[in-house]
Amino acid sequence: MGFELETAANPQGLRRVAIDPVSRVEGHGKVTLLLDENNQVQQARLHIVEFRGFEKFIEGRPYWEVPVMVQRLCGICPVSHHLAASKAFDRVLGATPITASAEAVRRLMHYGQMLQSHALHFFHLSSPDLLFGFSSDVAQRNIVGVATAHPEVAKKGILLRKFGQEIIRITSGKRVHGTGAVPGGINKLLTGQERDSLKQDLPQMLQWAQDSVDIAKQLHAQSDAVYRNFGSFRSNLMSLVRADGAMDLYDGVLRVRDANGHILFDGVDDQSYLDLIEEEVRAWSYMKFPHLRSLGREQGWYRVGPLARVQNCDFIPSPLAEIERKEFVAWGQGELVHASLAYHWARMIEMLHAVEVIAALLDDPALLSGDLLSKDWVRQRRGVGIIEAPRGTLIHDYDVGEDDLVKHCNLIVSTTHNNQAMNEAVRSVAKEYLSGQEITEGLLNHVEVAIRAYDPCLSCATHALGQMPLDVTLLAADGTVLDRVQKSREFGLTRQINTPIGLEE
Repeated sequence: MGFELETAANPQGLRRVAIDPVSRVEGHGKVTLLLDENNQVQQARLHIVEFRGFEKFIEGRPYWEVPVMVQRLCGICPVSHHLAASKAFDRVLGATPITASAEAVRRLMHYGQMLQSHALHFFHLSSPDLLFGFSSDVAQRNIVGVATAHPEVAKKGILLRKFGQEIIRITSGKRVHGTGAVPGGINKLLTGQERDSLKQDLPQMLQWAQDSVDIAKQLHAQSDAVYRNFGSFRSNLMSLVRADGAMDLYDGVLRVRDANGHILFDGVDDQSYLDLIEEEVRAWSYMKFPHLRSLGREQGWYRVGPLARVQNCDFIPSPLAEIERKEFVAWGQGELVHASLAYHWARMIEMLHAVEVIAALLDDPALLSGDLLSKDWVRQRRGVGIIEAPRGTLIHDYDVGEDDLVKHCNLIVSTTHNNQAMNEAVRSVAKEYLSGQEITEGLLNHVEVAIRAYDPCLSCATHALGQMPLDVTLLAADGTVLDRVQKSREFGLTRQINTPIGLEE
């Protein structure tokens, strides 16, 4: 993590603190804070500074290529994009419902993805902050430090993720960017040997998943006030739920609760998501800002992901995870839990649920025999596929012409749904911990901790078209800035001359 403090390019003459890049997240982003002369935070923003453009260059491609292409959005959650696109093209083909074997294999692939991604985030990316402290020595605050000080914790995280990756390899052909799902179904079943190899490791994985929930609970218990208040703010919550209100991470209908826990919308069909959600583009970020149409941009933003899913469902349909869900809900003392750090606890509950679902699926004979593709297709022009990715609700929406080429694509990924929430978390933490203080790396890491709680995948989320920002700096040999020109839609062209770079104004 690097940071700089300089005179901001704004009419108020505020100083600008930049955390660039935000570390231990997937993708590239930065945070800017504007401080007044008393070091009081006046503005805090999370900027997504990379641009991918998948929504545009998918246009004109044959639809059957897309489930493989969209995986290149990300190396962390390619399975989620692979399955969401496949579900969307199931609709385009009219190939719904898919066969029992296709659904069983896809679900196994998906819950393997949930397991590996949650293990990666909690143990590799977030545990250094949680185990050592937000302001601990930066040289120790990493996965190597965790492996040295807590070898058993690191071992569990590594091997849980490895198990999830092995499920992905068996169901999709490769650990990353596989091809197991196709429009209308799947392209392979499991062999008995593959199934038995996974079943052999299940008891250990189940125990380690339970241990992981216990670690998260212990961290909350040890620092209850911090975990309740850090980056805590009220918001709406959105997720898929099963028709009976149960948690379902592969399929379902959309449900939205308000900040008090009351259901605002329920049973919203995935094909009708645009009746519920609209998106907004803002000049200072390549990530869009979704909100509920009926409530508008100020009141209609919401959170997705583990914190939303664990509280939005009526129950989790696996016994061990349901016990843990009830304990999590009880921790809220009759209110919804809105603390950002509670994402970690909810994430581990979902990881335990994923292992339980995997265990049940491995006893399903449909994994080993049955039809790969559905029959009697009735072609349609448009299809929407929605899935609960590790980071939250993921939407793929495609229009396909009679020539089988994609005419339009809209992607709303989990991190995009959480965009406003992450900005709220940055503002909350910056004002509480940085206002009036001398800026240090440890204090700035508090802001990163708030962002990391959402497990953002910034590469997946950067689709909004906008004006490319430009920042050109001419330096003298002694480091003095001879000239600096910045271009943005928000401020236009601004020039700063003879401003030293570094931590001084």
